[in-house]
Amino acid sequence: MNQPIPSFRSRLDRAGIFLSGLCLIHCLASIAVISALGIGGQWFLSPAIHRWGLAIACVIAGVAIGWGAIRHRRRAPFVIAMTGLTFMGGALAAPHGVEEAVLTIIGVALVSVGHILNLRHSH
Repeated sequence: MNQPIPSFRSRLDRAGIFLSGLCLIHCLASIAVISALGIGGQWFLSPAIHRWGLAIACVIAGVAIGWGAIRHRRRAPFVIAMTGLTFMGGALAAPHGVEEAVLTIIGVALVSVGHILNLRHSH
């Protein structure tokens, strides 16, 4: 009976890692495409994409890592992931460009590390 709960949480952690990777690719591709070709800025740099991405990251990390912290009683995954979400939130306040990309990349990397640690502590 306990098996579906860790399985669902593991899937959320994996989804968080996958989405962090997609965000990283989005940031790097945005800089490369817009710098090299000068096109796509209205889509790649849309503030709505970043707001929705942060909202989704907050929900997935909050549920998966919060749930994990309650179950395995380890603080590190939670603290690291929340620090990453803070960086991602700070990126929303930065002007579009390198500063925003650096803050976002640091943030998604930390969120991903939090999910990885959460997975490791759950086994």
